[in-house]
Amino acid sequence: MQKKSLNDICVSCKTVLVRVDFNVPLEHKDGTTRITDDTRIKETLPTIQKLVAEGAKIILVSHLGRPKGKPEFQYSLAPVAKHLSELLSKPVLFSTENITQPESLAVLQQKISSLQPGDVILLENIRFYEGEEKNDPSLAQALASLCDVYVNDAFGSAHRAHASTEGVARYAQAAVAGLLMERELTYLGDKLETPEHPFVVILGGAKVSDKIRVIDRLLEKADTLLIGGGMSYTFKHALGQKIGRSLCELDHVSTALGALQKAKQCGVELILPIDNLITNQLNFEARSVGNTQFTSPNEPIPDGWEGVDIGPETIRLFCSHIAKAKTILWNGPMGVFEIQACAEGTFAIARAIAQNTSATSIIGGGDSVKAVKQAGCADKITFISTGGGATLEFLEGKNLPGVAALNEK
Repeated sequence: MQKKSLNDICVSCKTVLVRVDFNVPLEHKDGTTRITDDTRIKETLPTIQKLVAEGAKIILVSHLGRPKGKPEFQYSLAPVAKHLSELLSKPVLFSTENITQPESLAVLQQKISSLQPGDVILLENIRFYEGEEKNDPSLAQALASLCDVYVNDAFGSAHRAHASTEGVARYAQAAVAGLLMERELTYLGDKLETPEHPFVVILGGAKVSDKIRVIDRLLEKADTLLIGGGMSYTFKHALGQKIGRSLCELDHVSTALGALQKAKQCGVELILPIDNLITNQLNFEARSVGNTQFTSPNEPIPDGWEGVDIGPETIRLFCSHIAKAKTILWNGPMGVFEIQACAEGTFAIARAIAQNTSATSIIGGGDSVKAVKQAGCADKITFISTGGGATLEFLEGKNLPGVAALNEK
């Protein structure tokens, strides 16, 4: 953790602008708006509560949805302000002032100067401004003019060089990581940079192309790499195995072969599924499958059938490696887990990770997070990343603009 965090500075009586990730799912029905999942709000509560306790004036800024640079009612953060007020058990003010207009910005600045220590105000959706995604310096400067300290606690948006994630940090007097951001950088960075061994990496999801840079980097650190999901069929095809009409990226067969070769060179055990659940009809939109059956170990998938999950022998094999691990990283489901009939492999992996209480377990965002929650195992995981694209880019070794812009320790 080479960046300064909230734990490294004093914020008492200071005005602090916090970039949070309140991009939560909303349901608009019968004239009311309901937040259907408030996980992202709850995850940043420790940062907000610390600032309240230390007597800072707190300004929160976030995006919600994709309003394309102009105000759209369905993307207003007003319902979030109300919900946050309930979670904090204190009033949360809501600002609709347009900070790109001098008169309106002056009104907001006056409101902020009138805040008492521990007060909280949430600004309207930052993506209502065209300059946000363009990283417009004038918008970044307007945000910086509101505060003494800028705190980035939105890891899930840190891979974007936007005005509220990267630009503002260049103009703020101080720019540090929030508590959630600090945990993300600690677990995805420090803990995986020098992992306790055996280090087992489990990768799934649909495409090799989405994960190849992650595979390439982790092959230099892992002891075992377990590959499931749709991407495993590209590897199987690369090895000359029959995969029926399973998902396969033909233009990445050489990529898969390269990964297999690198694993051998690095002494990493790269393990593919030895059996699969297959179906002769998959309708993802209808969340249904036709006839299903398990292949025998190392049995080819027949023409007209496709793999949709790992089989029982693979589950046993993968779980045996997970049970012996001291560090576990998981990113990507083992099959089409959105369909109940194809979910057992993914949920079995989630349960196996949760059962290994002696290991540091890290879930790398995306569908894997949904899987551990649906399996009822989330509370037994050491760390669950809040990022999607940001997590993958960080694991690839890329610099995230929203992190790079923060002050060094």
